[in-house]
Amino acid sequence: MKKSDLAALLLLGALWGASFLFMRMGADQFGPMALAGMRAIGAALCSLPLLVSRERRATMRRHAKDIAVVGMANSALPFALFSFAAGSLPAGVSAISDAIAPLLVALSGWLWLGEKLDATRASGLLVGFTGVVWLVAGSVGFGGSTSGAGWAMAACVGANVCYTFGAHYSQRRLRGVAPLAVATGSQLASAVVLLPFTVWLWPAKMPGAQAWLAMFGLAAACTSLAYVLFYRLMARIGSARTLAVLYLIPVFGVLWGLLFLREPVTWAMAGGCVVILAGVALTTGMVRPRNPAPATAVPTPTPTPEQA
Repeated sequence: MKKSDLAALLLLGALWGASFLFMRMGADQFGPMALAGMRAIGAALCSLPLLVSRERRATMRRHAKDIAVVGMANSALPFALFSFAAGSLPAGVSAISDAIAPLLVALSGWLWLGEKLDATRASGLLVGFTGVVWLVAGSVGFGGSTSGAGWAMAACVGANVCYTFGAHYSQRRLRGVAPLAVATGSQLASAVVLLPFTVWLWPAKMPGAQAWLAMFGLAAACTSLAYVLFYRLMARIGSARTLAVLYLIPVFGVLWGLLFLREPVTWAMAGGCVVILAGVALTTGMVRPRNPAPATAVPTPTPTPEQA
C-alpha cells in the first residue's frame, strides 16, 4: 500500500470517527430528527456536483427504487438513530458500538441466507457479542437514572441492524452498479425522506454557532467527503484493505471524544472495544489460525459515515 493510500485510509477513519463527536455536539440543540435531516440534506447538496455525469444520472434513474431503499437503510434511519443516541451516550461509546456491524452481517448471513461459518468465524461472533454485552453492562442501563443511556445504546444497535440490511440488500440488488451513483442517489433519497421531519421538528430556539459547525462537519466532511474517499480507496487498493477502516472508527471516536469533549475512557469502554474488535477480526477473517478449513466468505457491510 502506498503512503498516500495509507494516509487516505487514516483520514477516512478519522472522519467517520469524528461523526460521533459532531453528533454529540449538535444533538442537544438541533434535536435528533432535525440534525439527521440537515446532515442528509447537506450531504446531498455537497454531492450534487457528482451528477454532472449523464451516465451516472441514467444509472440512478434505472435503479431508483433500490437506491432509495439503500438510502433509507444506510443513511436516513441510521442518521436519526445515532443522532438520538448522541443525546445520552458519550461519543466514544457510540463509536465503539458501530464496530458490531460486521458481526451482525455475518450472523444474519448465517441465519437467513444460508452462508457457512467456519469455527474461527463462529468463535469471532461469540467473542464480539461478549464485548457488546461487556460494553452495555459496564456503561449503560435501562432503569433509573441511566434509562436514557440504555435506550440510546439500543438505538445504536438498531442503526447497525439497518446497516446490515442495507449491506445484504445492496449486494443482491445493486451488484455491479456504479458505486458513486449509489452513494449520491442514496443521499438524495435520504434527504427527501427526512426533509418533512426536519421542518416539522425544527427546534423552537435557533441552534448556536457551535451546533451549526458540527452539522456542517457531519454533512460535508463525515458524509460527502468521506464517501468520495471511500470509493476512491476501493478502486485503488481493493475492498479488503479499504474495509480495515472499520477498525479505525472506534479508536478515532474515543480519541476525539477524549480530546475535544473531555470524555473519560472507562475500563468498560476500553475492554469492550478490545473484545469487540477481536471478534470482528476473527469473524471477517483478518485473524485466523494456520491452515483454516475452507469456508464461504462472509459479506462485509459497506461502511456508512459512522463506520461510516
